[in-house]
Amino acid sequence: MPQQTQSQNDVLVDLNMRIRILEEKQNIIRERLLVINQNMIDEYKRLVREVKTINSDIGELKEDISNIKDITKNVIRDMQKFAKKDSVNVLEKYIKMWNPLNFMTEDEVRSIIKKEVGKYGRQTE
Repeated sequence: MPQQTQSQNDVLVDLNMRIRILEEKQNIIRERLLVINQNMIDEYKRLVREVKTINSDIGELKEDISNIKDITKNVIRDMQKFAKKDSVNVLEKYIKMWNPLNFMTEDEVRSIIKKEVGKYGRQTE
């Protein structure tokens, strides 16, 4: 019997050690799981912040694009008011034909009239 009791004690001690080892492994796994969960929560928070930043940037880009579209429409509307090439060519021909650089100022006309009147005034005397 003492042999059997000794054997049972050995088995109990062995089982007890195995249980302690398993509990230790379980504690390590639990700690790792907690660290993993904390890392996942931190990563989730970081991703949420990045998504908010990206959404904000997208909103700003949409606003910028809208402003660019408005400016482009205004430029196109203003460009439609510009003179066409044919119209400018017609004006150019008329200007060359009239030659406005040879036109006289009012003062020049008055001085010519005075000279002419002076000539005729002397001839009649």
